[in-house]
Amino acid sequence: MPKMKTKASAKKRFSMTASGKVKSGPAGKRHGMIKRTPKFIRNSAGTMILSEADTKIVKKYMPYDR
Repeated sequence: MPKMKTKASAKKRFSMTASGKVKSGPAGKRHGMIKRTPKFIRNSAGTMILSEADTKIVKKYMPYDR
């Protein structure tokens, strides 16, 4: 059997923790910061852990990153 390919878009956007959870950057911070509330900007700083349902999807895209 040939090797499975990792989705290039997934490896650029997500990374794994040691316990197998998926880290990502919050959405909505690229442009248009004027119209965002200060609370939104504060809460979406740094990285976040994806939910269990989204984690299953991302792990299919990254078969060797477990």
